[in-house]
Amino acid sequence: MTDSTTTPADPTRERIEAACEGLAYHEATTRDGTPCFDVSPSGLLAFLERLEGRCGFETNTFVTAIDRSPADPRFEINYQFLSQQHGDRVRVRTSVPEQSPHVPTITSLWPGANYSERECFDMFGIIFDGHPNLERLLMPEGYEHFPLRKEFPHHGIEPDRLYREWERNRPGKDTEGSPS
Repeated sequence: MTDSTTTPADPTRERIEAACEGLAYHEATTRDGTPCFDVSPSGLLAFLERLEGRCGFETNTFVTAIDRSPADPRFEINYQFLSQQHGDRVRVRTSVPEQSPHVPTITSLWPGANYSERECFDMFGIIFDGHPNLERLLMPEGYEHFPLRKEFPHHGIEPDRLYREWERNRPGKDTEGSPS
């Protein structure tokens, strides 16, 4: 029987705490009850290797970022993982400054994170060190802006030089009858 002064044991947290003993991390509170751990960028890969290897979190469900400007560090990178074996989830966060937005890639542990990391790079400018193909995913190569950063104008950047160039030269464009 539990009373109001004790909380029931959480098997997910206990499994993670046992597997990650000796590593530096802080447990965070979440509104949805998902266990969440804050880890420094330098300790991120070691923490995630234990989640994958010792805790059974075999699926990365997302990688995303949040622009916390004007806070420093500015960017918060969020990862969520699923253990089908245990039927639970965990969230891991790390933060990086605007001047050096680098974190290690997790594609060696979860290859499916490839596109999520590329999207974070494309939309926020987060650099995933060691990524096998870190290039723009949604925006054209050479695009100089990061659309999900807070300083990006809500109405977009129009007319944009690269878009106009693409529009003029796009494959399959009907050039017959158009002015030269």
